[in-house]
Amino acid sequence: MAAELTPLGIAVLALLNERPMHAYEMYQLLIKRRNDQLVKVRPGSLYHTVERLAGHELVEATGTERSGNRPERTTYAITPAGQAALIGRVQAGIETFRYEYPLFPVVLGEAHNLDREDALERFRRRVRELDRRLADAETSIADATERQVPEAFWMAGDYIRTQLAAERDWLVGIVDRIENEDLAWSHRTSR
Repeated sequence: MAAELTPLGIAVLALLNERPMHAYEMYQLLIKRRNDQLVKVRPGSLYHTVERLAGHELVEATGTERSGNRPERTTYAITPAGQAALIGRVQAGIETFRYEYPLFPVVLGEAHNLDREDALERFRRRVRELDRRLADAETSIADATERQVPEAFWMAGDYIRTQLAAERDWLVGIVDRIENEDLAWSHRTSR
């Protein structure tokens, strides 16, 4: 089962490894911790993931609670099989490189289809977005450091920050090279 765990499944098991909780609490905690920068988190997909994990006996319902006139919330806990699956997936994920086929390299390889000025403007916009995301990552890391959260809990944020900085620096270099005509830009129009 370990190889079948999705990134969201890993996140759910990791939260339940901390303590039992209900799905909405998991969602809130993932957002608060900014894990939505690492894993695509939507309430519907989170509930589906919890149900799937329960079906595989990696988590189990431990009770329900009702607060005011809100709907009942089922609290889940990780099972021993869930702990083993979590550990196994983390171990395999760390040591095994798997290319994930992101969109950016594909469109980058086809950017020559844009005229020079259009490409430059779009690259500049991406640099601005990367700068914004980099500032957010740095703020999150500074906040975790200030709150004395052990680095092992936020090192994924540092990894993301490093990736953002590397992409931004590389893209700034590409923009400079296009502007200085060190990188020839031959745009082909459709016929």
